[in-house]
Amino acid sequence: MLDASSGGQPGAGDSPGARARTGLLVVGSFVVLLYLIEIVNTALFHSLNRIFGLRPRSMDGILDILTFPLLHASLAHLMSNTLPLIIFGFIVFLSGRRVFITALAASWLASGIVVWLIGGTSVTVGASGLVFGLFAFLLVRGFFNRNWWQIVLSVVLFMAYGGILFGVLPTVASFVSWQAHLGGAIGGVAAAVLLSTRRPRSLPAGR
Repeated sequence: MLDASSGGQPGAGDSPGARARTGLLVVGSFVVLLYLIEIVNTALFHSLNRIFGLRPRSMDGILDILTFPLLHASLAHLMSNTLPLIIFGFIVFLSGRRVFITALAASWLASGIVVWLIGGTSVTVGASGLVFGLFAFLLVRGFFNRNWWQIVLSVVLFMAYGGILFGVLPTVASFVSWQAHLGGAIGGVAAAVLLSTRRPRSLPAGR
């Protein structure tokens, strides 16, 4: 999949190596930001969670959609999201900045919206919705694009990480926000549809 920001053609500075380096920098910087926020949050006894965590069905909570993935319940919570976030984020970024930003934004917003609509009574925090969104995007995009290499990659990723998909089920664990996982996955699929390289054939001009 090519980055549409260059009109679908790779530029001189858009080689696979350049994308890989930029991807590591962008995804790594985002993860470092999460750890910096967690350090501050820990020093404040996680009081930021009460202020910026997502409160379902609260009018004030609508703005929390923009902040809740940046916060975590504990360092262990953040660490559990770190590796898959780096792996999936990096792989998505290899398809270009536009693809990465679209997939991340769709996962972020859809995760927050679903939690706001059907979440429980507790405050929700964590980047796991982003993890599920990026993972879902990688799983389905090859089928929408009819790209065999992407399909092979999705099979490999499913074999390695497919077990996390049980996280979208409400029966897995009471302390896990399955709503955030489900919303993120929906956002990832939506991004794959939006970014699909398949285009309908143009209809012949009428006579």
